[in-house]
Amino acid sequence: MSAVPQAGRPASGKRAFLAGATGYIGRNVARELVARGWEVVCFARRQSGIAGTNSLDRTRAILAGCEVRVGEVCEAESLRRDGFRGEAFDAVVSCLASRSGGIKDSWRIDYQASKDLLDASLECGASHFLLLSAICVQRPRLAFQQAKLKMEHELAGSGITWTIVRPTAFFKSLSGQIEAVKRGRPFTVFRNSRAACKPIAEADLAAFMADCLEDPARQNRILPIGGPGPALSAEDCGRLLFELLGREPKFRRVPLSIFHIAIPLLSALGLVLPRFRDKAEFARIGRYYATESMLVLDAESGEYDAAATPSHGGTSLRDFYRRALENGLDGQELGDHALFADSGGGERPQP
Repeated sequence: MSAVPQAGRPASGKRAFLAGATGYIGRNVARELVARGWEVVCFARRQSGIAGTNSLDRTRAILAGCEVRVGEVCEAESLRRDGFRGEAFDAVVSCLASRSGGIKDSWRIDYQASKDLLDASLECGASHFLLLSAICVQRPRLAFQQAKLKMEHELAGSGITWTIVRPTAFFKSLSGQIEAVKRGRPFTVFRNSRAACKPIAEADLAAFMADCLEDPARQNRILPIGGPGPALSAEDCGRLLFELLGREPKFRRVPLSIFHIAIPLLSALGLVLPRFRDKAEFARIGRYYATESMLVLDAESGEYDAAATPSHGGTSLRDFYRRALENGLDGQELGDHALFADSGGGERPQP
C-alpha cells in the first residue's frame, strides 16, 4: 500500500510557496515551476501589480496553473493564516523586493517581510528556502541593499537549506529609453560613467532559480548570475538600439555632478521635511547605478570582473530590443522605477 501524503502535500513531493509572485521575476518563476511539475501556491494582495492595478481575477490569470492565496505579506499573522495555513511545503521561494527603494519601504519589504516569510517557512518544515537578492549588495551603500544583505545573513544562519541568487540587471531595467529613441530622441548616458552589466532575461533567470531547487550543488551557496554575451555599458546599449533601428547613434551626455548638487540638497531638506528623505535616497540610487557595475566584485582588487560574472540563458539583450522595437514593451513597464529609466544603467531586481 502506498504511503498517504501529509495534509497539504501532493504525492509528487514537489510543493512550493512563492511570495512576490505577481512581480516581474516572480510570475516567471511561478510559470517555470508549474511547467516542471511543481504544485505552486502564490501569496498575493487582492490588488497587485504596478500601482495595484491588477484585480484578483487578473492575478489568477497571470498565475494560471498556480493556487493564488490572498493576504498581506507585510503582516506576519496574515502570512501564516492566509498563506501557509499550517500546511507543508517542500520549498519556499522569495521574490519579494520593495517597489520604490525608499528607506522605510526597503526595510519593511526587503528585510522584515522576507524575515517573516523565513520564520513561517521554518515553522512549516520547508526543506529549502530560495531567496532572490541582487548583485549590488556586494557594495551596499543604499537602504534596500543593506536590508537585503541583512536578510541574506539571517537566511544563511537559520539552519534551513538555502540558496541566494544575485542577478545582474534585468532587461526591464534597460528598457526605459526604447520608446523615446524610436521617436527620434537621443539616448541619455552619464558622462564618464564606466558602469556595465550582463543583463539577463526574466525567463532565463526563472529557469536558473528553478534549477536551484532541483540541483544539490546549488544548495547553501550565494550564486551571482548574468545573461549571455559580454558586459555592456549604457553607451553599448544605446548603440545597440540605434543599430537595430538603422540609425546613426545620437547621445545626450549628462554630467555626474548633477548628483553632487541634488543629494546634499535633498538630504538637507529631509532633515526638516520627511517626504524629502526618500527623494534623497532615490537620487543616491541614481548615482549608484550611474557609477557602479552590476558584475561580480573582486574582493582583493576592489574592481568589477566581467569574466568572473557567470552567464546563463539563451536570450540576449539584442533579442530583447529587437522584440521590443517590433512588438512594444507589454509586461516591461518600469512603474515606480521610471525615476532612473533614462540613466541607461541597471536597476534593482523587483517584484
